[in-house]
Amino acid sequence: MLSAIIAILGGLIAASSLIVAKKPNAQELLDTLTPYQGWIGVILTFWGIRGIVYSFIYIGSMGTTWIIALAVSACMFIVGFLLAYSLISKYLLEKNETAKIKGQQLRSKLVNYQVPAGIVLFILGVLSLVF
Repeated sequence: MLSAIIAILGGLIAASSLIVAKKPNAQELLDTLTPYQGWIGVILTFWGIRGIVYSFIYIGSMGTTWIIALAVSACMFIVGFLLAYSLISKYLLEKNETAKIKGQQLRSKLVNYQVPAGIVLFILGVLSLVF
């Protein structure tokens, strides 16, 4: 249940630009979360890795719930990486100019997938609550 709540919140944060386009008054709430977006992404990334590992440990109980749990974990990892990329580049790529440039190129390619991945993560989080 905690993973589902984390998935829903992570999906909402990742799809925040779409939410603000639909509801401009949501901008204030999302502005309070923006400084923490990178750290939320780090938590999502590690929670996703944890979920993937647990999914393969419990592969014997494969069924609908297992498939949803694996999909939530994989999507958490992807969304978490996209949200945490600013922190990754700040702390890991800052000293190497070539790595910084390649990282910016990678980020520009991946940013197009942030909103759709956030929507998918939100939907999967809701599904995991249902199942």
